[in-house]
Amino acid sequence: MLDHGRTDGSCIVTVPGRGYRFIAPVTRMKPWGRLLRPAPRLSIVVLPFANLSDDPRQQYFADGITEDLTTDLSRLPHMSVISRNTAFTYRHKRIDTRQIGAELGARYVLQGSVRRSGNQARVSAQLIDAATDTCLWADRLDCDTVDLFALQNEITGRIASELNIELIAAEAARPTVNPEALDYIFRGRAVRLRPNSRDVYAQAVSMFERALALDPRSVEAQSLLASALATRMLDGVTDSEGADLARAEGLVNQALAASARSATAHMAKGDVLRARGRSAEAIAEYETVLAINRNDTDALDFLADCKLLRGSMEDVVALEEQALRLSPRDPRLGYFYFRIGQAQLLQSRTDEAIPWLQRARRVVPELPFPRALLASSYGLKGETERAAAELAEARRLSHYQRYSSIAQLKGFIVWQGAAPEVRASAETTYFAGLRKAGTTEE
Repeated sequence: MLDHGRTDGSCIVTVPGRGYRFIAPVTRMKPWGRLLRPAPRLSIVVLPFANLSDDPRQQYFADGITEDLTTDLSRLPHMSVISRNTAFTYRHKRIDTRQIGAELGARYVLQGSVRRSGNQARVSAQLIDAATDTCLWADRLDCDTVDLFALQNEITGRIASELNIELIAAEAARPTVNPEALDYIFRGRAVRLRPNSRDVYAQAVSMFERALALDPRSVEAQSLLASALATRMLDGVTDSEGADLARAEGLVNQALAASARSATAHMAKGDVLRARGRSAEAIAEYETVLAINRNDTDALDFLADCKLLRGSMEDVVALEEQALRLSPRDPRLGYFYFRIGQAQLLQSRTDEAIPWLQRARRVVPELPFPRALLASSYGLKGETERAAAELAEARRLSHYQRYSSIAQLKGFIVWQGAAPEVRASAETTYFAGLRKAGTTEE
């Protein structure tokens, strides 16, 4: 029972039936009269987008953007999104982000506007830290409105993808005295936003291990750790392939047993299957992820990798182009470039492959495989010096013998699991170019 307040901001509380009283702090009240509570991590409200068009009848389009964004953001892991009905009560009201954040218990506020003129639309959005009223991110998209449904999907998908990156980085940067499992999960995910390298993987694995130690039953920690272990094997920057894969497989089984609908667990299962050379089975896992969150660019990229290994080269390019549209500044941009280049190379389109592979090399300079593909491409073009230089770098970065011979490359389990027609194409393109770059058979 609350007896009365004190001048120091605390109050005296009487415990009924216990016969004792104690002093407790009271959460500070704001002028608008709501009791402030700590906002959940990754909590956000999408305010109704303003219609800035001359025609007030275009409000439906702005409302559609707002509703789709609310839905898309709610699919992100750990994201708490204020309902559309609550958010729409703030339409036409003066925007005070601190007040809105306090009233709704939201850490972030997303607001924006839509302007249509003829066949053109401009959508602007900004992400605000509700506690500090600071703009963390802003973007503007200019689009053609010929197909409004497709346009709406592209706008909301791109904003949701970029916000996912910004919010993870913001949460990971928040200072905390006693980190909990979720803090280490955010920190590990933030590390993975950097270009992949041996060191980046080591840091991410360390963060996810700490999260798992604090919460051994965390499906998110199990899944993210499994993905990191499997993908660093695929990227050729681990010295313990067998141990990494065995650990990843065990973690995935635990995660899916506990949460069969977890998108993160299905992503990890797909990563483990790819690392086991079972790309055909991995396709279903990535498609499950996309059914849960259509804007997951990692799933699009990994699905493209599986399609490449199954011989569906046109699907590879389409999937990666979709990922590029959704997230043109994505941390995994190098992979999008690399897979398009690889698909072009395997189709003997060497001149088209080289620019994509060069872009990939610039974005992920510490990974060996874009350089190996470039070595092959230069070899096929007869540029032997450039080919030999790229091959030497691929060997240096791999830290083991994968690029030491054609036999070693063919023995890599991913190639063993490729469709026969893909292996045949690789023989006349990828492997043939590496031979010209100086790779021996044994």
